[in-house]
Amino acid sequence: MPAPDKLFGRLITRLDNLFGHGLVVSVGVILAIGLTVSLGVFTFFNTAAPTTLTITSGPEGSSFNRIAERYKKILAREGVKLNILPSEGSTQNLARLLDPKTAVDVGFVLGGEVAKTNVDRLMSLGSINYQPLMIFYQGEARQLLSEFKGARLDIGAEGSGTRLLALALLKANGLEPKGEASFVEVDAKDLLTALQEKTVDAVFVMSDSTPTDVLRKLLRTPDVHLFDFSQADAYTRRISYLNKLVLPKGSLDLGKNIPPEDVHLIGPTVELVARDDLHPALSDLLLEAAREVHSGPGLYRKRGEFPAPQEHEFRISPDATRYYTTGKTFLYRTFPFWVASLIARTLAVLVPIVLLLIPGLRVAPVIYRWRIESRIHRWYKVLLDLEREAQKSTSPNRRTELLKKLDHIEANVNRIVVPAAFGDLFYGLRGHVKFVRNTLMGETEPTETDADSADAPSTPA
Repeated sequence: MPAPDKLFGRLITRLDNLFGHGLVVSVGVILAIGLTVSLGVFTFFNTAAPTTLTITSGPEGSSFNRIAERYKKILAREGVKLNILPSEGSTQNLARLLDPKTAVDVGFVLGGEVAKTNVDRLMSLGSINYQPLMIFYQGEARQLLSEFKGARLDIGAEGSGTRLLALALLKANGLEPKGEASFVEVDAKDLLTALQEKTVDAVFVMSDSTPTDVLRKLLRTPDVHLFDFSQADAYTRRISYLNKLVLPKGSLDLGKNIPPEDVHLIGPTVELVARDDLHPALSDLLLEAAREVHSGPGLYRKRGEFPAPQEHEFRISPDATRYYTTGKTFLYRTFPFWVASLIARTLAVLVPIVLLLIPGLRVAPVIYRWRIESRIHRWYKVLLDLEREAQKSTSPNRRTELLKKLDHIEANVNRIVVPAAFGDLFYGLRGHVKFVRNTLMGETEPTETDADSADAPSTPA
C-alpha cells in the first residue's frame, strides 16, 4: 500500500491536471471537500433525535406527577426514556425551564404564571387540561372570598401555581397578605386534619401540587365545604387566563350524591411548555402521549377538547402547529422511531448536498471551459496591440523591438498547458503568432503552411 505522502502527491497531481491552476487551487479543493465531509458528519449526528427527555412535573402523588408517569410509559414504547423531576408545582416548573443551568426539556405550567417574565426561549405544545382551584373550609357557608377576611389560610407552598393564583384572587377581593389575611403553611398530607382541628380556617388547593388522595378525602368529608364561586363569570372577565368550570351534582359519587349540588369553580388551563430547541420528533411524541392521556372526557372537559393549540402567554411551537394540522410527519408515522430518526438524519445531510451539487455540476463545466479559454484569449489582445503598433511605425529599429516582444509572447504561449480537448484553440493561437511574425518581417502574404496553421477560430474583439 502506498505511503500517505505518495497518495497525497498523486492526489495533488491529479487535481493539478484537472484544474490547471497549481498547488493553491488543488489544496483549496481538498480543504473544501474535507470541510464538506466534516459538516455532513456533524449535521448527521446533530440532527439525531435524543432518546432521553427530562420533564419537571409536580410533587409526588400530584396530578402533574401522575400525568408524567403516564407519559413515561407511552414514550418508552418508542424507545425514548422520560426522566421525571418532581417539583413544588407550576411556578417552580417555569423557573426551571427558564434557567439554562437546569437540565429540563419540558414541563407543566399553569396559565397566569408568566406575568412580566421574558419567555421568548420557551414555547407551548398546547393546552392539555383545566386545573380548577378548590377552597375547602368548615362552618357556615360563604358566598364571597372577601368573607375570609381575618381567616387563617393555607394558600399552597412556595413554588406552586396554587399560591400564585390564590394571591391574585385575594388581592382582587381586597385581602392583602398583611392585615386582612394571615397565611399558615400546612403539609399537604395534613390538610384535612388541620381543618378539623381548626388550626387553619380554609385551604386553597389544586391538583398540580396536592396529592390526589388528599383531594378525595377533602371532597368526601361531610363537615368540610367546597367553596362555590358564584361570581365565576366575573372572575373570568377580570382575569383573562381563568376559565369557568362546573363540578356537576353527584359527579364524584352518584349514590351518596357528592357533591349535593352543582359547584362553580374557576381555574387556568395547563400547558405543556418546552424549550425552543426541542427536537421536532420528540415534540410529536409528546403530543401523541398528550392526545392518548387527555383526549378522553373528564369532570371538566369534553371528549376531544384536549390537547389543543390554545395560545395564551406562550407562543405555540411551529412543530406543534404542524402536528395539530397534519399529524405526525410521514417518516415518524410510517416507521419505528429509531428508523425514522435515522432516515431523517440521512436526508438532512443528503438533501443540502444534492441541492448544491445539481447547480454545481451544471456550472462547473462552463467555468472550467472559461478558465481554459481565458488563458488563450488573453494573448490575442497582446497580439492585436502589437500588430497595431507595427502599422504605425515602419522603422527597422521599431520592428526589431516589436519582434523581441513577439519572441517573448511566443515563449509564454509555448508554456501554456491545456487539455487535449482544447488543442484547436492552442494551435490556432500559435498560428496567429506566426502570422503576426510574418507581417512584421515584411511577408504580407503568408505561406501555405502559415495559412493552414492560422486557420483557427476567429480572434475575439
